Amino acid sequence: MPLTPVPAQMVATVVTSLELRERPKPRPAPPAAFRLNRWKAPSADKYRALFRRIGEPWLWFSRLVMPEAELLAIIHDPAVEIYAVEDRRGIEIGLLELDFRRAGETEIGFIGFVPELAGKGNGAWLMAQALSLGWRKDTARMWVHTCTLDHPGALGFYRRHGFVPFERAVETFADPRLAGVLPREAAPHVPLLG
Repeated sequence: MPLTPVPAQMVATVVTSLELRERPKPRPAPPAAFRLNRWKAPSADKYRALFRRIGEPWLWFSRLVMPEAELLAIIHDPAVEIYAVEDRRGIEIGLLELDFRRAGETEIGFIGFVPELAGKGNGAWLMAQALSLGWRKDTARMWVHTCTLDHPGALGFYRRHGFVPFERAVETFADPRLAGVLPREAAPHVPLLG
């Protein structure tokens, strides 16, 4: 099998898209000491700060480099719902972004916790919230994508919640650590070659 070289300044990842085509059966949400706070029109800086705190270990950078007008057009769109997960003290520790801009569909744009809480079982609570808020009477499909840069348990997590893979693609992009968008020590599981 031939290998496809990836230039040193680039990163490559396999992206898997998954979907739900039927409303999940109701089940009780796991207990958690968190609450969702709907952000109706957050500032770009506030949104990016939480996005960075959650996504830096996984090289989330898309919203950090997006022009501000483009970002605000998305996060202020009435068909996009953004929720900050807060702990009991009101500290923002997670993010849920639901995109309803395509008729009959809900995309989970972003979902996750800060690194200290990732991989500790809190995702089941957040996914229960996502399914409850995202599956509406006119929803025929809910979907999400993950990649090989995400938490190693992400793909299995989505499948355990009923999502079925339907597409896979390879994505390459300039390493955001080399451009100074993210610190050089971000995502140590992804070798920095430049």
